[in-house]
Amino acid sequence: MTIGQPDRPIAGALWMGLSGLCFIGVYVGVKYVGTRLPAAESAFLRYALGLVFLLPVARSLFREGLSVHVIKLGAGRAFLHTFAVTLWFYAMARIPVAEVSAMGYLTPIFVTLGAIFILGERLALRRSLAIVVAIIGVLVILRPGLREVSMGHLAMLGTTLCFGVSYLMAKRLTDLASANMVVALLSIGVTIGLIPLTIPVWITPTSFEVVTLFAVATFAVAGHYSMTFAFGCAPLTVTQPVGFLQLIWAVAIGYLLFGENIDAFVILGGVTIIGAVLYITLRETQLKRRLERTGL
Repeated sequence: MTIGQPDRPIAGALWMGLSGLCFIGVYVGVKYVGTRLPAAESAFLRYALGLVFLLPVARSLFREGLSVHVIKLGAGRAFLHTFAVTLWFYAMARIPVAEVSAMGYLTPIFVTLGAIFILGERLALRRSLAIVVAIIGVLVILRPGLREVSMGHLAMLGTTLCFGVSYLMAKRLTDLASANMVVALLSIGVTIGLIPLTIPVWITPTSFEVVTLFAVATFAVAGHYSMTFAFGCAPLTVTQPVGFLQLIWAVAIGYLLFGENIDAFVILGGVTIIGAVLYITLRETQLKRRLERTGL
């Protein structure tokens, strides 16, 4: 939150709830597109169609300019994100919505691990235990040895790992460029990065697929903006728990629209991961407040 801005927890919770619904819209759209189009092509169309949302801020982006360091960091993030979104589209079209949603909560865990191994942050005992709990949650969902772990599951694990590193790079970028520039670098970079992956497997999309993927792009942009507004209204201790409702909506949508079974193990594993992420979030917030009080 901005210093001096009053805390508005209800507004923050509502914005976060809307963000979750928007991302469920993304899930539904990608699920309806299905597997006829290759994952790289679906991802390319989503990002290429989404470039239209950069037009209102294009003039300010040109005025801002870019340093060489920002270009390199943005390009590196876009390269990593390119593979992340391709893997996500692949997983989304092949495994249940609830499993994608539950495993997606691993991203903050990978962010935490990245902060430890890449940024050199200290690994406290409580953090370590929370990470172990999250890993147990993944094992509950996948149940290796008790059922087949598909390529979709492996793709989703790769997705969360790539997204985790990408978010760490985004954190650095926000210190060097405006939020609009960070979004623009990612959107343009991923679109360009997906071109060589898309051309060899290109299948002419139907009008339904194009319209649906444009809707996916719209929901994704709306979801990110809603999340940004939520963070501006209230602290993570308020917004994060609301964001976890997305798992419940994912289970309901998967069951009602796509006839997916409600897997108790997926819910249990998801709740376990959520508990670990929530603990880390609350712990980090407490430590931040303690440092602010002591002036360190």
